[in-house]
Amino acid sequence: MSSSASSGESLQEADSTIISQKADVKNYSMMTPAEKLSLCERRAQSLADSEEYDPCIQELVRCLALSRLVYGNEHFAVAQAQSRLAKAYLQYKGWANQAQEHASQAHEVLRSSQQEERVSCLNCFLTIHQTLGSAALLLGKYPCLHKHLMQSYSYRSGRPEKALSQCERALELLQEGAHLSQICCVYRNMAAIEQAQGHLDRAIEHLLQAHSIALSQGPGGLEGAQIAHSLALAYSSTSEPHHNDSTARFFEESISAYRSALGPQDTLTLSAQDDFSHFLLLTGQCAEIQRESLAYKKNTFGELSAEVAEALQLIGGVEMTQGQMRHAHRTLKKCLDIQNILYGPQHKKTKSTQRTVDMLSQ
Repeated sequence: MSSSASSGESLQEADSTIISQKADVKNYSMMTPAEKLSLCERRAQSLADSEEYDPCIQELVRCLALSRLVYGNEHFAVAQAQSRLAKAYLQYKGWANQAQEHASQAHEVLRSSQQEERVSCLNCFLTIHQTLGSAALLLGKYPCLHKHLMQSYSYRSGRPEKALSQCERALELLQEGAHLSQICCVYRNMAAIEQAQGHLDRAIEHLLQAHSIALSQGPGGLEGAQIAHSLALAYSSTSEPHHNDSTARFFEESISAYRSALGPQDTLTLSAQDDFSHFLLLTGQCAEIQRESLAYKKNTFGELSAEVAEALQLIGGVEMTQGQMRHAHRTLKKCLDIQNILYGPQHKKTKSTQRTVDMLSQ
């Protein structure tokens, strides 16, 4: 049903049924579409409460048609009606294909609609992604499951335990078919949820599980590089000295794997090198790796780029911690020259570097 005409036909077929179902709607034909919509919404809820699922779905179909008549095809109310119908198809009938179709259409409407009520909008997005994720499970579309699982977590404020429960259910289903890559992805999702809650130890446990699976499929791959990178960042976030060796080991592993899979000039390789350099700077170690990446950054981003300026700033910071003030002054002066060109002398980054250069000059 994509037009007012088709919506009207659906309503015409249903009118006689709904009139006969309740005495207090004997004037149904005299009602406006908005009044009919309100009545159908109440009746759908009543039928759901009494577990009369087939007539409940019929009422939800009418609600969708009436919403289109009342509000037009691209209104937020249409997305709500379609998401409720999608959820009902899945929850009451187990019809994954129908649920996926209606939830996808609801998502498109919601993205294009103008909606001021943020809470209602987020709740609708949550319903849509939960439905799409559950439908993906039933249909065996595991990559889609991961995407919608994380989307539903993003919209689920304050309920990480529910998202983790969904992940655990996904693991049970995936392990039956030994979908190693998908299992690995679920563990990474679980790690992201735990880390967002500040549970770094649990996040590391999930990442280690994912890392083990990735290595079992062959070392040096891109997925293994990404997981090793995430592990390095997670270990470095604990700020515990006894984790420094693990942090460095996973940084080195990720950089090596990125170089092997993507090349030394790829942005992911350079990003991992930057993260490693920040860690080395905080722990008072030298940043030779940053010096090595400087040439690649110049070739990739250009001599006068933010990436080159950041690399010079890191190198200059390391030189300062090592007491090499003349080297630091020369390095940071190069950084300052680039920042002046990129941002201008009044930008906060330029001003900060200028203060450091002035201090070193004295």
